[in-house]
Amino acid sequence: MKDMTQFMSLSKEHADVSAVSAPFERWKRRNADKEEALSILQSEAGAQGVDLQNPSSNEMFDMAKDEIASADVELLQLEAQLQRMLLPKDPDDSRPAYLEIRAGTGGDESALFAADLLRMYTRFAERMGWRVELMSESQSELGGYREVVIRIDGTNVYARLKFESGGHRVQRVPTTETQGRIHTSMCTVAVLPEPDEAVAVQINPADLRIDTFRASGAGGQHINKTDSAVRVTHLPTGIVAECQDDRSQHRNKARALQVLSARLQEKERSERAAKEAATRKGLIGSGDRSERIRTYNFPQGRLTDHRINLTLYKLSYILEGDMEEVMIALEQARQAEQLEELEVGGLYK
Repeated sequence: MKDMTQFMSLSKEHADVSAVSAPFERWKRRNADKEEALSILQSEAGAQGVDLQNPSSNEMFDMAKDEIASADVELLQLEAQLQRMLLPKDPDDSRPAYLEIRAGTGGDESALFAADLLRMYTRFAERMGWRVELMSESQSELGGYREVVIRIDGTNVYARLKFESGGHRVQRVPTTETQGRIHTSMCTVAVLPEPDEAVAVQINPADLRIDTFRASGAGGQHINKTDSAVRVTHLPTGIVAECQDDRSQHRNKARALQVLSARLQEKERSERAAKEAATRKGLIGSGDRSERIRTYNFPQGRLTDHRINLTLYKLSYILEGDMEEVMIALEQARQAEQLEELEVGGLYK
């Protein structure tokens, strides 16, 4: 088991280095192409007594100048790419993640919007080839969710989803509205990386209260007739996690403990981030659930991410999982923020 863990760690390290080495090798080739073109330009000029600033038109000069111009453009692109790739990485980026959605202000409409968000993230996961597993759910009377937790596993799940934490606001005419008025409701989303067992928060069993109860919602006759669902409460912090998706009480307990560990780790992460925020203000990625990060305006078909002033008029597509444009914009904004921090720190002066 130890050898397999080391093998996986080395394989990941090799993949990370390979991802950087490929554009670097390309940079070296294009830089050599540019040097060769400059050499041709200078030798031709020397042989013909041509002023390099105002050369007469001939095929060799034109080809060399075109090659230099082409290389300059690609070199700038490769340098920017390498700079981004060498930025400090979150060690949890490659981890699976727990995604929690909770209905907020807005009553039944908020719960229905929580169901829309669950569908959006599930569809996005399908597009990415990720696996989605329902951990727990609390359904509302109209078919929405007061709370739902899913686990998502795949390539770089946390890296892609970590900027989704925060308040999500919806503006639309509810199905129950008879006057046609637009209502505003809120849901909160939290994305927690699944802890690495080697560095997971150590939980004292004496600090836990474990309750079993009958599962609610979908799940089949057996699930609804036995006390297979498990709720775990961490007494020192009051943090609660539950799982009801499996028929096995034992497996539900194990999964609930995993979620609890992730929430405790996120609590520590949030406390560290709050301390760091005292010295610098981050543009995105604070993960504060009370922070309104995004608005979904149905009448205008508009999505606005308030952290990066991004507005897209393709809401129906985004709600079907077409979130790549939003995700890429958030990642680029974070990279720009990191570069600015490095420049302020003098590392790129």
